[in-house]
Amino acid sequence: MLNIVILAAGLGKRMQSDLPKVLHPLAGKPMLAHVLDNARALNPDRIVVVVGHGADKVKAAFAGQSDIEFALQDPQHGTGHAVQQAVPMLLGGDDGQDATLVLYGDVPLVQAATMQRLLDARADGMAVLTEELDDATGYGRIVRNDRGDVVRIVEHKDASDTEKSITEVNTGIVVAPTGRLKEWLTRIDNDNAQKEYYLTDVVGLAVLGGLTVHASHPTATWETLGVNSRIQQAQLERDWQAEQARRLLEQGVTLADPARFDLRGSLTCGRDVFIDVGCVFEGNVELADGVRVGPHCVIRDAAIGSGTHVDAFSHIQEARIGAEARIGPYARLRPGADVRNEAHVGNFVEIKKSVLGQGSKANHLAYIGDAQVGERVNIGAGTITCNYDGANKFQTIIEDEAFIGSDSQLVAPVRVGRGATLGAGTTLTKDAPAGKLTISRPVQKTIEGWTRPVKKS
Repeated sequence: MLNIVILAAGLGKRMQSDLPKVLHPLAGKPMLAHVLDNARALNPDRIVVVVGHGADKVKAAFAGQSDIEFALQDPQHGTGHAVQQAVPMLLGGDDGQDATLVLYGDVPLVQAATMQRLLDARADGMAVLTEELDDATGYGRIVRNDRGDVVRIVEHKDASDTEKSITEVNTGIVVAPTGRLKEWLTRIDNDNAQKEYYLTDVVGLAVLGGLTVHASHPTATWETLGVNSRIQQAQLERDWQAEQARRLLEQGVTLADPARFDLRGSLTCGRDVFIDVGCVFEGNVELADGVRVGPHCVIRDAAIGSGTHVDAFSHIQEARIGAEARIGPYARLRPGADVRNEAHVGNFVEIKKSVLGQGSKANHLAYIGDAQVGERVNIGAGTITCNYDGANKFQTIIEDEAFIGSDSQLVAPVRVGRGATLGAGTTLTKDAPAGKLTISRPVQKTIEGWTRPVKKS
């Protein structure tokens, strides 16, 4: 059996925030969520999150996730003490084959492949995840014997000058036999500079017990970087965004500037996709072959068809766009927008919970809400569907090949028949018949003898 314990009880004082540290976002989701997602890829039998400061907020953030157990550490007396709180919830442990992997909620980017290599390195003993650093100040050092086996980990404040010269450091992430780990945790003490119970002390106990302690290394340094301040949070954000950009580039996506790109979810791209600077992708986004996204667009939970161009400063949320469409600049597609093949949505056009049929166009300054727009429809500038009476929403239906003149208001519920034309400035309150011109416009007058008012002195 595999247990995973995630330590998430820290205060995060340097974050200067009322929000628990592990709930601070990285790439659009809490740091702890990253750890959980990667941990789940190992198919563990039990996940225990040890909470402390802000425990109620942390539990609330992950309410409904039934595969998580919570243990409370109050007060906090170190990493060893934290794992002790999870012991009653750990599964298995008697036959030596069961393992417990310890992770950290503020070290969010350890990848599942790195975790798996650590598990594989354990064999029938114990393994620690280590890293080589040019400047190891503040980190626990890995002490090895003449054969190269790990024999202990010494914290920086407790290290001798010779030990401080060691550049291989402890990341804090360990995997150990569950039964032995439970026993070791009863034997560690707080006889150290911090007066805390260190999880790292179990390494020495493992060696004394005749177990070989192995080491494994992450693929990238950023995997084991922790967050203790806003500065570190910002630095790790950029590291992760650079890694996501690198992966997209390797898949053949063109990024105008990989340093000006943000992915806060998942992005699936076809061939020959181009993404300009300053774009933000959130949730689950799919870009088909040949999609081009202009600068400074925000796209969230959307699918965009092949050959479609999204021009600058467009916002797209929970929408679907067909192939060879043209969107923007400055377009806004809200939840439920369904823009079909070859349709055009121009500047300052907003669409919500509506279908814009194949080949239809709304090129300027329009609002389309709760509407079904057919194929090859032209919607003139300034047109709005009046879908809300202050209490209820109503639908507008515009059939194929209709022409809606500029500055028209369609007061729902209303239908515009196939091939109908609405004259500019029409306020439509009744159905417009197919193939005919409908217009509602006051008679134009010229007032003779009128003069423009003059400002009084």
